[in-house]
Amino acid sequence: MSKKILIVDDEKAIVDILDHNLKREGYETVQAYDGEEAIETIKNEKPDLILLDVMLPKMDGLSICKTVRQTSNIPIIMVTAKEDVVDKVIGLELGADDYITKPFSVREVVARVKANLRKWDEIETTKEESLALEGAKPQVLQFGDLTLDTYKYDARVCGKSTAVTMKEFELLKFLATNKGRVFSREELLENVWGYEYFGDVRNVDVTVRRIREKIEKNPSAPELLMTKRGGGYYFNTNN
Repeated sequence: MSKKILIVDDEKAIVDILDHNLKREGYETVQAYDGEEAIETIKNEKPDLILLDVMLPKMDGLSICKTVRQTSNIPIIMVTAKEDVVDKVIGLELGADDYITKPFSVREVVARVKANLRKWDEIETTKEESLALEGAKPQVLQFGDLTLDTYKYDARVCGKSTAVTMKEFELLKFLATNKGRVFSREELLENVWGYEYFGDVRNVDVTVRRIREKIEKNPSAPELLMTKRGGGYYFNTNN
């Protein structure tokens, strides 16, 4: 069954070109031209991924992202015409998986769609395997007050579940299962985001900051998710 992509943009020319190229790659597409229509389409069509413009009539893309994340972790790629990093950072903080800046190349959009869907499929496969292995030894990692259930995609601090997004959990799990090894931002983009090329390393920095706010006692002086100056990030082996 082909994946369904929702394209949300108020510029018909952009919707048309994305629609044409995504269909050529074998995807099913649906469209929305304003925020309210987008919300209704998400409810009715249940897309597998959303290409979401930030600047929209009636309801902006950031508000839509926030609304979707209250009930779903499906991949969201924000599309912004602004060079200012503020919208990009806010989008990632609200739970967007990725962003693309206009003007963009269609080839880049298609590559990002493929990468995000591939990672989503890997996550869903892991969940299905966990159900099939019900009763088997759970894949639980313990680091001081932090507990990671890699089957249920559940992160707990002092026994209390903390609301991490799928991308945040993926990054945390990847570093935790490679304790002590320093990964550059480019390596993390390749391994966690699934990019076959180097994307924007700010995706990594924003996601790390959000994780620290959720799992560290003092995010400004982290004990688990560490920075190697000039190198990248690593998970502390002393925990």
